[in-house]
Amino acid sequence: MRLYLILPFTFFISSCAVLPHTDAYAPVPGFKEHEAPPPLATPPPEIQPQKMEGALSLDRCVEIALANNPEVAATNWEVDVAGAKLDQAKAARWPTLNFEGNYTKYLNSRPLYEARYNNQRRLFTKQQSLGNIILKLPLFTGGRIINEIKAAELIHLAELNRLSRTRDELVFNVYSTFYSIFSQEKVIESLKFSLQAMQEQRRKMVKMVEVAKAAHVDLMRTDVRVADIEQLLVKEENTREIQKRVLANLMGMDYEKASLKLSGELSFASMIFSTEKLVPRALEQRPDFIAARERLESQARRVDVARAGHYPNVNLVGAYGYRGTGVYGVLDDRAQPGGKVPTARNRGPFYDDDGQIGMTLTLPLFEGGRISAKVREEVSALGAAQERLRKLNLQIRQEVETAVLDVSSSTERVKALEKAIEQARESLRVETLKYNLGAGAISDVLDAQAAQLVTETSYYRALADFRIAVARLKLAMGGNLT
Repeated sequence: MRLYLILPFTFFISSCAVLPHTDAYAPVPGFKEHEAPPPLATPPPEIQPQKMEGALSLDRCVEIALANNPEVAATNWEVDVAGAKLDQAKAARWPTLNFEGNYTKYLNSRPLYEARYNNQRRLFTKQQSLGNIILKLPLFTGGRIINEIKAAELIHLAELNRLSRTRDELVFNVYSTFYSIFSQEKVIESLKFSLQAMQEQRRKMVKMVEVAKAAHVDLMRTDVRVADIEQLLVKEENTREIQKRVLANLMGMDYEKASLKLSGELSFASMIFSTEKLVPRALEQRPDFIAARERLESQARRVDVARAGHYPNVNLVGAYGYRGTGVYGVLDDRAQPGGKVPTARNRGPFYDDDGQIGMTLTLPLFEGGRISAKVREEVSALGAAQERLRKLNLQIRQEVETAVLDVSSSTERVKALEKAIEQARESLRVETLKYNLGAGAISDVLDAQAAQLVTETSYYRALADFRIAVARLKLAMGGNLT
């Protein structure tokens, strides 16, 4: 009867008794400290958006982004994942110690344990309980554990280098957006200056039309030009707002809660780089290339792990515990006088300790080709990793060469536009003076003004392109040009 009551209760408990579920949106404890300085899970108080005051410099923007960008934080957690897997691999070297217990109810009596010596009375029971502490220590695994540890170490190093690359890419994106915003600010200033100049020219033209010194069609052309500059100004201001939102996103901030004010300048200094010298250095210091090499070496270890499946496993196994019952019967196996059948007498609880120690050998004789298929899988993955490394090698060469060409091209553009700006400003001054003296046409003034605006816009954007090209070359080199 007790058995029939226990079974439904056990079924009910196994179905309903579960541990509390993990809340997917609850804050996770902070990062484990790594070899490389990790970003913070949440921004410290001094960089909370609502507490930022004054204009932000480029270095300050980079600092906030590294501390608060979600992608960098996610990559840092993945470094923790690789570290945890490494700890798991290392734990396989140590012995395992477990407790194993069970309770069994039989329909018919069974011996509690086998006889240990001749003529020993046997103990019979319908219920047994066991409890053992089991020790297992791997002695020989064909190199599987060692290679798994080494593979995990290489993956952990690869994740650290991937974190470094993620940070470098974030820094480049902040640089690029920051300089684009600064360039856009200069363009907007040029548009506002041109609009102010054209409005001033229009006021003069109105007076000239009133005294018949200028044609009404010239005033109409000026109005069209003013309207064109106004709509262009609105367009460029909208572009600036979008760029600021992109920068706030990179910094992990809510743009609506933190109005960005930036401080800095678009500096220029002529630079000359040699591709032949930069490419080998890039291959030595690029974190993603180092990570790819480490993943390749880790995959080679995975091949060795798979091959270890062909070898035997030797383990040291030991157990110590108890065997007992609540009620048992004693059966005397010794011959009874007159050939009588042995009788059993019920007695109270009985418990006895027991232990064992030994070695086990597991040798795969036939696995249906599973081990060979696993080896083939890992070897194929190794070939894929080799090709990806070769692809990254070619990609790095291309990125360095392209970045060097961009720096050279933007340098020449800046130098050319520096001269063109002075000429455009002087041309506008002369054409405006000629028109005011009645010796020129309004079309010449409008053309000169448009040429100056285009030249100034191109100049500021060329400055931004130069700074971005230098940052892209730094990224292609692995974050270091020196």
